[in-house]
Amino acid sequence: MKKLVLIVCSVLILTAPASSQSRKSRRDLQKENEELLKKIAVLEEEVAAYRADAADREFIEEELSGENENKVSAGLEDYTSASTDTLLTQWYMHRQSRIPGREQFNMDSVVFTTDVPDSVLMRRLEEMNSFITLPFNETVKNFMILYSEKMPAKMSEMMGLSQYYFPLIEETFRRYDIPLELKYVAIIESAFNPRAESRVGAKGMWQFMYRTALSYGLRIDSYADERMDPLASMDAAARYFKDAYRIFGDWSLAISSYNCGSGNVNKAIKRAGGRRDFWSIYEYLPRETRGYVPAMVGAMYAFRYANEYGIKPAPMSLPTYVDTFHIHKNLHFGQISEVLGIPLADVRDLNPQYYNDIVPGAHSDEVIRLPFNYSSVFLDMQDSIYRYKTDVFFATKIEDGRETVNGRPVQTARPSATPQWVYYKVKSGDNLGHIARKYHTTVRQLKSWNNLKSDRIAIGQRLKVGKR
Repeated sequence: MKKLVLIVCSVLILTAPASSQSRKSRRDLQKENEELLKKIAVLEEEVAAYRADAADREFIEEELSGENENKVSAGLEDYTSASTDTLLTQWYMHRQSRIPGREQFNMDSVVFTTDVPDSVLMRRLEEMNSFITLPFNETVKNFMILYSEKMPAKMSEMMGLSQYYFPLIEETFRRYDIPLELKYVAIIESAFNPRAESRVGAKGMWQFMYRTALSYGLRIDSYADERMDPLASMDAAARYFKDAYRIFGDWSLAISSYNCGSGNVNKAIKRAGGRRDFWSIYEYLPRETRGYVPAMVGAMYAFRYANEYGIKPAPMSLPTYVDTFHIHKNLHFGQISEVLGIPLADVRDLNPQYYNDIVPGAHSDEVIRLPFNYSSVFLDMQDSIYRYKTDVFFATKIEDGRETVNGRPVQTARPSATPQWVYYKVKSGDNLGHIARKYHTTVRQLKSWNNLKSDRIAIGQRLKVGKR
């Protein structure tokens, strides 16, 4: 590129009128040369940034597609496009039970009826003014009726939970400048259940698979699984949506890729002749994904017009106001519950990411969430809480060849080898999140390895990265 620019510049100078060149002094020519070199440097930076962005996009597509993971899990290394739907149906069958209502109804064949005229449903759908533009048809209508009329008890429960979770999700999504309506994906994925687990291992409210979770910086080890941490997982989901939108430029397709992977959405686009809207590629998507976006619109409709259907939020047990504390010592939920009088179930519900009721603060900076009304007493009694029954709550022993803590089996991860250090040179367009995903680690770990106090990194900076 530099050589090309130099040639062009030389040609421009040589072809300039002789009278113009004769009037220029040596100092003027030197000044011109310096300015040209500056422009070349700027062009080189832009080219480098473009290449970095292209590489980042390629990396994002690879991470979002999950194609290799799908093939391995299906037990096949290769397959033809003719068998794609069958294989994808097998792979994504676990999602059938995740969309509320699928347990009772076969949404591929059922046709619901309602006393509400189609004209009213169409008007209400239009008045929702959603960022997802979907025409009114039988598929959309079916899901609108499903959520508003066929499952009132479940909708009441989800509306109650939404009073706690929606504000947290909205705050996170505003930070990433993505549409707030994407919060309804949590309903379709798990009905707000942070402990939800599919038959193939997707976990948490946002149903992350293991590889995808690691690539988005979620921590999974013997003590914790951040896929089940509502705040950490919703942050990862926001970044996923942002990346998917960068690829497809359409929120309906970005949502579809969340369900089946960007690789399968790209295949559907190719099979649809390059058309890039949801209904054009609808018949080429995996069967489950076809109902994914309409289901989300159905949930949005039921929430918006709940009063018209007599649906009220069920009382929820989760506190509306929660405080977050940083923990630097090992802490057991039982210590908190017995000293402060907080029901053990409440502590677990607010901190579902921790295995065995243990917060491993002695090994890393951990956080714990407690009802706001216990904040002051927790701060005042921290020392007493840490000392309370340590010999009981941290009594680890081996029973029948299995490690247990207080009689409960310890969930352990595969032993990890000593890390081998590599050094990564920061390029234009890099950020800690991208580098963490590249090396399947976390931003927090990168900052710890390199003693970084903030997320700022500079072009050319060398970062220490541990590869296991």
